[in-house]
Amino acid sequence: QGQLVESGGGLVQPGGSLRLSCAASGFTLRYYTVGWFRQAPGKEREGVSCVSAGDGGTWYKESVKGRFTISRDNAKNMMLLQMNSLKAEDTAVYFCAAGSDYYCTGDPSDYDYWGQGTQVTVSS
Repeated sequence: QGQLVESGGGLVQPGGSLRLSCAASGFTLRYYTVGWFRQAPGKEREGVSCVSAGDGGTWYKESVKGRFTISRDNAKNMMLLQMNSLKAEDTAVYFCAAGSDYYCTGDPSDYDYWGQGTQVTVSS
């Protein structure tokens, strides 16, 4: 049974940085399309960024472009999300996910494996 575990969340001031990690077990992450999602209180889960298994292409939510960077660490069977210039509106629980589609999307229904989530709070 595949499992994903996130880490790296926390409290950071506006303009600060955090790096989220997602470790996979029970399956080889590099063969999957992977993504990061977030869910703020009272809102639906939304896609933040993803990397396609097929061609390695990436997608970013418009509001995080230029601030967030998604990457894989295949040697460690992990995926990462570097978040810079954080804003209060980035506050949410962040989830990593993996799916078997060739191309990645920001649609949560396209993903099969999910982590438990890690809280990111941006506040002064």
